[in-house]
Amino acid sequence: MEGRWGQITEPLERKRTGTPSPLNISTKLQRIATLAQTIPGPINNLAHHIDVEWLKEAHRRTRKDAAVGVDGQTAEEYAIDLEARLQDLLHRAKSGTYQAPPVRRVEIPKAGKPNETRPIGIPTFEDKILQRAVAMVLESVYEQDFSNCSWGFRPGRSAHGAIGDLREHARRMGRSWVLELDFRRFFDSLDRARLGEILRQRVRDGVLLRLIGKWLKAGVLEEGRLLHPQTGTPQGGVISPLLANIYLHEVLDTWFERQVRPRLSGCAHLVRYADDAVFVLAQEVDARKVFDALPRRVESYGLRLHPEKTRLIEFGPPAPGAGSSDPGHRPRSFDFLGFTHFWARSRRGYWVIQRRTAKDRLSRAVRAANEWCRRHRHLPVKQQHVILSRKLRGHFSYYGITGNSQALACFHQQVRRLWRKWLDRRSQYPSMPWERFARLLERYPLPPPRPVHSVLLRAANP
Repeated sequence: MEGRWGQITEPLERKRTGTPSPLNISTKLQRIATLAQTIPGPINNLAHHIDVEWLKEAHRRTRKDAAVGVDGQTAEEYAIDLEARLQDLLHRAKSGTYQAPPVRRVEIPKAGKPNETRPIGIPTFEDKILQRAVAMVLESVYEQDFSNCSWGFRPGRSAHGAIGDLREHARRMGRSWVLELDFRRFFDSLDRARLGEILRQRVRDGVLLRLIGKWLKAGVLEEGRLLHPQTGTPQGGVISPLLANIYLHEVLDTWFERQVRPRLSGCAHLVRYADDAVFVLAQEVDARKVFDALPRRVESYGLRLHPEKTRLIEFGPPAPGAGSSDPGHRPRSFDFLGFTHFWARSRRGYWVIQRRTAKDRLSRAVRAANEWCRRHRHLPVKQQHVILSRKLRGHFSYYGITGNSQALACFHQQVRRLWRKWLDRRSQYPSMPWERFARLLERYPLPPPRPVHSVLLRAANP
């Protein structure tokens, strides 16, 4: 993502600095993947793949601009005498003397809920490197096991792939039933003992299991207090998304494929992105069976469903001949991964599934833009333009899908309005009327709202 020039010069840079060749690391990763394909059961002796070169690659993949952990050490400080630091880290990890430091916990506002917060754990930079190294090994193993319905935090997969997969299966079914699933504080409720059992079904390497156990029990430092929760994994850790995928692969994916789907009378599909999941079922009787069985399944693994956000809805175009007074006249919608999914008429008059930015996500983005413009209104206009353009492109790169042009244009218009508003308040006297702001936009134009991810909207079968 950094540009093609970096890709051209990277091999020479690696040779001069002693950074491991991606080819050597990819060969090791492929060997682990082949071993996992060959051995369906527990695998021993995985930690021997982790050496100094492996840690160097893990260091390269670790973000250097992220927040610091409890030790306050930055990536730049850790890079001083990197070779010796990694040698020492490798020795401590494999000898069992490595002590996982507690994570620094901070609270961030929830999406669309400014009064509610979500805890995020920030490991130390050295801990991130070691977690990344272990995650690289485990990922090569579990990528051979994970189901196609899982899309979150996996190589080559994304949220756009998940919503595209969801739309395609719902389109094929036409009128269907959608079961929205929402866990209550999933990362805080994960049962560590059950996670250990699940891991040992596939991995029997003592070094890796010991390190994972230390990370789970390291504790969190919040407002100067060291806490040791008995359940959960710190949300924000490098290895936490992979552990969540491993856990939910057992809780949902395998259960649905092996136990639920064979007992259903009609078509059914599961789409999961980390702890966000949606079931799409063709028959109402099947949907109600899954809806009744789901709470018992997740509770057996220490998880709980949100009673208000977990719901079952009928999803499809209006029945032929339904009038405006008919309850089925207006199609129902649901939210998934920041998009509202709904049925609507295409330009040719066919019923198709469309997506738009969810209202809470749009409101949150507008509030964030307003706060940024307010806080940074005294920066030079040129600098404001550069950062605002970057933020707009980031918004469009995620929400810029076919059929969402209206929401993109709305956000673009709101950002323009907020930028002018706070430029106008840089002094006690109004200084940025719309005419002057229009001339400023000619010199510093903001990126236009346009779809980045184009998809073909196909009509459902009549």
